[in-house]
Amino acid sequence: MARGHKEEELRAGPLRVFPAGYTARAHGSVIPLTPREFELLVELMRRPDEVLARTWLYEQCWRHEMDPADRAVDVYVRKLRAKLDNALPEWTFIHTHYRLGYRFSPQQHALAEDGDPDSDAAVATPLADAELRV
Repeated sequence: MARGHKEEELRAGPLRVFPAGYTARAHGSVIPLTPREFELLVELMRRPDEVLARTWLYEQCWRHEMDPADRAVDVYVRKLRAKLDNALPEWTFIHTHYRLGYRFSPQQHALAEDGDPDSDAAVATPLADAELRV
């Protein structure tokens, strides 16, 4: 990297993504992502709070037109969510919009008294715009 050149960093809460280095981190620890999962995450993070169509995501990450019956985007989003949930269980990053696509909108879950973010007593809090930076 050239001296004085700062690498692009995408941030959302404790999630840090470095596109040039194909690296994603949660609380400083690397999240092991495949290249396709990583590309999906970057495309979603670069357009926070926008609903991105499956076909658009496919064309950006696979670099060709999508067959309407192809479920690859759904499969990779599911795998990506699982890895993000494993690394940051107190956060939800990717939301599904039925028949439309996916939206990156980080929400932190307040832990219930039992410490379980999935408990009915847990509450989701959207990340303020000032905390979501590119």
